[in-house]
Amino acid sequence: MPDKNIAKTGTTAGRITGVQGPVVIVKFDSPENMPDIYDVLEARTYDGKKVVLEVVEYLSRRATDVGDVVRCISLSPLSGLQRNSEAVPVGGGIKIPVGEGVCSRILNVFGEPVDKKGPVSSKEFEPIHKKKKIGFGMSRAKQMKFEILETGIKVIDLLFPMIKGTRTGILGGAALGKSVIILELMHNVTRKQKGYCIFTGAGERIREGNELYNELDRQKILERSVLAFGQMNEPPGARFEIVHTGITLAEHFQEKGNDVLFFVDSVFRFAQAGSEISTLLGRIPSETGYQPTLTSEMSDFQERIKSSGRTAITAIEAVYVPSDDLTDPAVVSIFSYLDSILILSRQHVQLGLYPAIDPLLSSSSYMDPHIIGDRHFEVAQNVIIVLNKFEELRRIVSIIGIEELSREDRIMFERARRLRNFLTQPFYTAELYTGKKGLYIPLEKTIRSCEKIISGEMDKTPPEDLYMIGEIE
Repeated sequence: MPDKNIAKTGTTAGRITGVQGPVVIVKFDSPENMPDIYDVLEARTYDGKKVVLEVVEYLSRRATDVGDVVRCISLSPLSGLQRNSEAVPVGGGIKIPVGEGVCSRILNVFGEPVDKKGPVSSKEFEPIHKKKKIGFGMSRAKQMKFEILETGIKVIDLLFPMIKGTRTGILGGAALGKSVIILELMHNVTRKQKGYCIFTGAGERIREGNELYNELDRQKILERSVLAFGQMNEPPGARFEIVHTGITLAEHFQEKGNDVLFFVDSVFRFAQAGSEISTLLGRIPSETGYQPTLTSEMSDFQERIKSSGRTAITAIEAVYVPSDDLTDPAVVSIFSYLDSILILSRQHVQLGLYPAIDPLLSSSSYMDPHIIGDRHFEVAQNVIIVLNKFEELRRIVSIIGIEELSREDRIMFERARRLRNFLTQPFYTAELYTGKKGLYIPLEKTIRSCEKIISGEMDKTPPEDLYMIGEIE
């Protein structure tokens, strides 16, 4: 955050003329004193607490008849703010500390530490809103060398391989395990990969952040991680801007020649906060009920997740799906930016199949033999074929019973049950809840085990024996 004593050249303080929820109207004496869009103003409550405002809109003089006016969104609580109190421009937009000095710390939207471990040691600051660079760069496919990131999670490594420099979305409704998968991926991938890890919690519970912090500390990988949180109890402005704070931290490490793992939980809350702000600003919503600027806001954020010639930002994004409706406009607006989509199934959760990823609904753009190899591709396709056949037979079995199936169909049905059970896995980050020790399964062992199941080597093994295990050996 810029120091509040640094005033913008040629500006004077404005006066607060109205407060509408988290939207604050500030009047200035003349056009020359008006701050720019995304500039920060600071005000004080009657008891001296600081209130941070961000300029988002100008009001015309004729429409308001109150002079030169800006509308701001609050990034901090407004309780105690008084009419006609001063709002002082601080000299630009939000600037956050970046670099090695913020590692192992928990930050808020302003880059201020909230972990009670003193001030950050970083001397470098960068604005969270940057001007877009215009130029012609290489496509993402040409920039990347298709380096596979092994996650140790069987179903992801086998069917939806994660490639460095791509965006992976984890989609699901409430209580399907999005945050748990995000934490497990962060735990497993960060432990194996060099570089830095940025976790951005947008509109979620701080309890999850506390668990993540303690787990990273226990695994001795906290020194290469930064956590930024805009919690669900904060104003919509803080929940909206926190993703820009997170991506700014990631961009700095990338510019210094490092690969970055960028985790967001949840992108839907970012879109939802934008919708709240748009409604409070009085903008007419689109036909679907969301803000008219949804597409541009999502684009401004997602397009900052990119690869350079040497380094890459690899994004893993949790997307809350309201009412399990995958056609929700906010969810659909995120789809076009994702390279891999992992859809969580409520049916899998009810059956106790964790992680609850539905292999038949999910997809990956990099399921290609030229990228993952012929053997891996062939095994993955055979697994999908078996699971697809199981889905067809499951409906028949629920009506007439398994005894009425032909011998070939019965064999296929039982192998599919073994595959579904084998693709479950205990997580490190869920040990407290499951009572089972977490497992990291290398890809080669996953492929070899799936080959045994598909070929019939495990036909005499009860499906229950393959539930929540590691490799078959």
